[in-house]
Amino acid sequence: MIEIISALWPVFALILLGYAARKSGFLTDDFWGQAEKATYFVLFPILLVSRLASTDMTAVPLDQVGLAVVLLVFGGSLLVFLAKPFLKVDAAGITSIYQGGVRFNVYVGLAASATLFGPQGVVVGAVVMALMIPLLNFCCVLVFSYFTRSTQDLKSVLLALLKNPLIVGSLCGLLLNQTGVGFPNLLMPIAEFLGRMALPLGLLSVGAGLSFKVLMKSGQALCATSLIKLLLMPLLAFLICVVLGLPNAEIIWLYAALPTAASSYILARQLGGDVQMMAAIITGQTLFSMLTIPFMMIFLNFLQKSL
Repeated sequence: MIEIISALWPVFALILLGYAARKSGFLTDDFWGQAEKATYFVLFPILLVSRLASTDMTAVPLDQVGLAVVLLVFGGSLLVFLAKPFLKVDAAGITSIYQGGVRFNVYVGLAASATLFGPQGVVVGAVVMALMIPLLNFCCVLVFSYFTRSTQDLKSVLLALLKNPLIVGSLCGLLLNQTGVGFPNLLMPIAEFLGRMALPLGLLSVGAGLSFKVLMKSGQALCATSLIKLLLMPLLAFLICVVLGLPNAEIIWLYAALPTAASSYILARQLGGDVQMMAAIITGQTLFSMLTIPFMMIFLNFLQKSL
């Protein structure tokens, strides 16, 4: 228990530090935009390629992890739609609730998995991301198309998905690994330096994006999505991992317990979702997850030992 809390508190401390740095005005909004751009398009892809390309993947059962991801996404989608009749929201609102219930924050996930599980956590997390990001985005686009009939930007969203640097980085790393090419030894020290920058800068950017002004709005939606995403989803992941007999199950639990992605706001704005509700869900879940992630990891570890 102490080990999990000790490992995770620096992750959330950096998020709060990012918020404090932005609110203090010490670093301008221009800096945060450029920092997130560099992290998303350069630092994280380099980290993923170098780790995946140079790691022994024999301990990662790709078929089982893939099945677990699919079951988790569809299980989470079912939970959201089961909750829909109890929520007084319009069509735009349900799309934000859906994103809040199933999507996950990549920055928090990679940082927490690296802190808790070391290099193996990054590798398994990268495999989970390579599978989950395209599937989740495809599901979100379908939900927007059905509820809001917003198809004008559908093509651009799908095209952006194909160019997603995290997906490209993960797939390139897997390709280099599976073909035996590996990562060039000459470039590895540079990749290590850049990779070390990715996690703290990504967490600081998450904190800089928080907005406490929106927290009082969309209370019902925030509570519902937080219950599904932060508590029910990791329980669902636990059951899936038990049934499939997955090794490294703790990493799957962790990704299931993550708060929703900050990029959910962008998709809501592009395709006609409720952006104010989405902003409240992102901020609220990120704050709640500082308590729920350690709690769920401790609780699920206890459950596993009890079986």
